[in-house]
Amino acid sequence: MTATAQFDAIAARYDELWTNTTAGRLQRDAVWRRLALYFRAGEHILDLGCGTGEDALHLEQAGVRVSAFDASPAMVRVARERGVAANALALEDLDKVDGAFDGALSNFGAINCVAEPHKLRAPLARLIRPRGFLALCTIGRFCLWETGHFLMRGELRKATRRWSGASTSASLNLQVFYPTTGRLRKIFAPDFTLIESTGIGIFVPPSYGDTLSNTTLSKFAAADRRIAHLPGVRALADHRLLIFKRC
Repeated sequence: MTATAQFDAIAARYDELWTNTTAGRLQRDAVWRRLALYFRAGEHILDLGCGTGEDALHLEQAGVRVSAFDASPAMVRVARERGVAANALALEDLDKVDGAFDGALSNFGAINCVAEPHKLRAPLARLIRPRGFLALCTIGRFCLWETGHFLMRGELRKATRRWSGASTSASLNLQVFYPTTGRLRKIFAPDFTLIESTGIGIFVPPSYGDTLSNTTLSKFAAADRRIAHLPGVRALADHRLLIFKRC
């Protein structure tokens, strides 16, 4: 099955599996706190890999106009049913989009499904106005929580699956890539400058850690807020939120 078909297959349950879990909500809240500093009411931004439209709805409630895209038609249908202006389009086809935007968001690993992310720089540079922001939330190369979790279970392959820079997702049966922050910085230069890097999910775990109590997860989220910006520490997170500024 293609990546599109895989995401089509889970579209109806995606929010149940991730968005509405406590861990998923806490990680997304952490992203939203940072986005509030860069995307303002009255602006028009792109949501690339919008999924079921959760981020678009949040931004629209804050007065931001959103044009949303996802490679999965089933995800787009769910987003549209929720009132999001979404259309089916893969990130690799971004050159087909026209217009001028104040910024762009790609949340929770959409870019990790792109084999050649360097091809996104030119269309994004064309679409985003100078001094606009590009927010990429990528799956990190190393996740302390994941490595520890699977090592304790004796599953070495899963514990180290991100380290080589690419792996096959067991749950979705698709290829996932893990570009480093340094590589992404080089890929998007000179049109974009990296101005912020924040860890998302250092103590707050991936979705399979949602068996912890809500009280524990809330304490983990509070700890993340205190340390997620620190160099070194942020490299241990499940995701990395990178904020680029259009030059």
